[in-house]
Amino acid sequence: METALKAMLGVALVAVVVVLAAGVSGFIVGGEFNRKYGNKLMRLRVLAQGVAATLLLALLFLKGYAKL
Repeated sequence: METALKAMLGVALVAVVVVLAAGVSGFIVGGEFNRKYGNKLMRLRVLAQGVAATLLLALLFLKGYAKL
């Protein structure tokens, strides 16, 4: 279980970085790409960060570092 959570957390963190890089580079370049995908990419980043935070909390609860 712990190994699966660590792997999913790693994937989620990579997804956050990739989406953030795509959004920032689109913002820098500007133009049609930014108008079309800028807001969608930032929403996707927020979603990916939420998933990553949830997985991190689940891992911390599993390890006993956090309690309700």
